[in-house]
Amino acid sequence: MDHLHTATRSARAHDTAAQSANDILWVTYRWMSIGLAITGVVALLVASSPAAVEMLVTNRAIFFGLMIAQLGLVVAFSALVTRVSGFAAAAMFFGYAALTGATFSTLFLVFTTSSIASTFFITAGTFAGLSAYGAVTKRDLSAIGRFALFALIGLVIASVVNIFLASSALTWLTTFAGIVIFGALTAYDTQQLKAMFQAEGYAKNLALRGALKLYLDFVNMFLFLLNLTGRRR
Repeated sequence: MDHLHTATRSARAHDTAAQSANDILWVTYRWMSIGLAITGVVALLVASSPAAVEMLVTNRAIFFGLMIAQLGLVVAFSALVTRVSGFAAAAMFFGYAALTGATFSTLFLVFTTSSIASTFFITAGTFAGLSAYGAVTKRDLSAIGRFALFALIGLVIASVVNIFLASSALTWLTTFAGIVIFGALTAYDTQQLKAMFQAEGYAKNLALRGALKLYLDFVNMFLFLLNLTGRRR
């Protein structure tokens, strides 16, 4: 009987942990969605101001300053998220999302508004499917995740090289590779986050940490899909 009670308690504890992980995952999706909404609104607002767009396009100091500020916020968020208050962590996350929206406003100069919107919905559907798979599958995606991370390093190197080569073939190759890599990372990161949520429970700012990771997967997948399917002006 003791063994039966122990097994029952263990099963209940596992179910409770799994439910807790699912709850935190839904909170993570909500944070990520708010971040994406902020990015979209800021991008539209900046793009609707000719003076703001001209300033971004003609003043490289401002544009690269925004890029450096984005990088700085990501680094600061990663370093401080477990030590700062929830308000401070959310402010950093939303600040990063707003800065991303400001730089994304220049996309409206290159692609039509309708193609940006349609690509966003395509990305949302693809992301939802892959993330759901990562959340429910019993298959260990660690090997896929490791391969995607190594492939991402290669993608960055190839993209830097192509700045000098300006090869259209390499551009298409890196575009297709980027879609596959961030698709794989979406499923892998979701599975890893769920496991982390199950292990750590309601640790400090855990949902925001996951939201940034999934936000980056979404945004990068969107950019590569837009480069592939977007209609240019």
